Amino acid sequence: MNMMASNVMAPVPPRTLAEVGVNVVMMRDILLKTMFRTNMDTITGLSKLIALPLTLTQELVDLCRTQRLIEATGTLHANSGGEMGYQLADAGKARALDALSQSEYYGAMPVPLDIYRDQVKRQSIRNIQLTRTQLTSAMGHLILPPTLIDQLGPAVSSGRSILMYGPPGNGKSSISNGIRDAIGDKIYVPRAIEYAGQVITVYDPIVHSAVIEQEDDPNSLRKSGNRFDTRYVLCDRPTVITGGELSLDMLDLTYNPTARTYTAPLQLKASGGVFIVDDLGRQAEPPQKLVNRWIVPLEESRDILALQSGEKFEVPFDTLVIFSTNFHPNQIFDKAALRRIFFKIKIDGPSQSDYLKIFSMVAKKRKMPLDEKALVHLLKVKYPTIDNVFANYQPIFLIDQMIAICEFEGIPYQMTPDLVDRAWSNMFVREEEIVH
Repeated sequence: MNMMASNVMAPVPPRTLAEVGVNVVMMRDILLKTMFRTNMDTITGLSKLIALPLTLTQELVDLCRTQRLIEATGTLHANSGGEMGYQLADAGKARALDALSQSEYYGAMPVPLDIYRDQVKRQSIRNIQLTRTQLTSAMGHLILPPTLIDQLGPAVSSGRSILMYGPPGNGKSSISNGIRDAIGDKIYVPRAIEYAGQVITVYDPIVHSAVIEQEDDPNSLRKSGNRFDTRYVLCDRPTVITGGELSLDMLDLTYNPTARTYTAPLQLKASGGVFIVDDLGRQAEPPQKLVNRWIVPLEESRDILALQSGEKFEVPFDTLVIFSTNFHPNQIFDKAALRRIFFKIKIDGPSQSDYLKIFSMVAKKRKMPLDEKALVHLLKVKYPTIDNVFANYQPIFLIDQMIAICEFEGIPYQMTPDLVDRAWSNMFVREEEIVH
């Protein structure tokens, strides 16, 4: 796969240890900890683990050798191009253990926060220009009124916050996912960033989909390893989706007291991508409180995080935030909060003609033959009982119910007024008193 399959400018690999941007003592300690934890003993192997070019890895190993922390084993590895082997000297093991007691972090060298800021600007979500065609094809599986695409297009292209609201069951979550699919290019995610000597891990395989790098033989790896700074991972633009489980502390740095390392909060992991807050109003925290937490980031494109020591620092905030709620915005926000959410888009239920399109599309997909008598019964008898309020989820619900009944009764898939009645009775809870 082409590792440069992105319009985003790749981070250039450092050419000197100074260009890595991290304190030399910190780099030395990360190298020692990595050797201690992995037993890797070749320059090629270490270069891959600490994510530095071969020349700089060799320079770091040589520096440790002059300090008597690493020694050459005198062994040449036949399976890795006759490379020299290295091991930790006793002083190196002691230093590695001491460094591990301060922080368990080892592996890829972190990217200093200031250098990461520059990369965030190069791959900003606000640099994306979506076309109507891209958005429509990403939403192809949804039946949407054209006016909705008119509103969504500029909202997504601006990279500003979006609030989608409206009655439940009309595809707000599906639309959010369609937006994510439409964006569809690649960015560089740092494995970890460094601030004030502290390491904050960012790359998370649960959130980030890495573009798989083809394994080359060691000789071609030498040629191709310099295509970009491997302290980053080339990934699809990330999407973080949270729902009722979202709490304010999930938006703070997570400190692991055992490993003495930090993990980036969700919105930092979502940098350059999309952060979807689904079901706003269902969280334990009041929605107003949650939105207040986003006010500075949304307005100023920067977020403020705090270390264990209480020291606060700024990180870039470059995320398309999509809030989705079944409540009317005036019920859950004050006017000041609403003013700060840039686009407010109402997602209504379908018209009768769109409802019928969805119904026939689902029926075709589920191999359920359409029946005119059953459809007339549905539209003329059943829907008037709920004031003809249509919702996008209802065709799927009703057809799946009829399929379940047919399978239970051992009859071919079919639609009849009687089956419509049986399916309908499961769609709503009857408003009746519970007798104790």
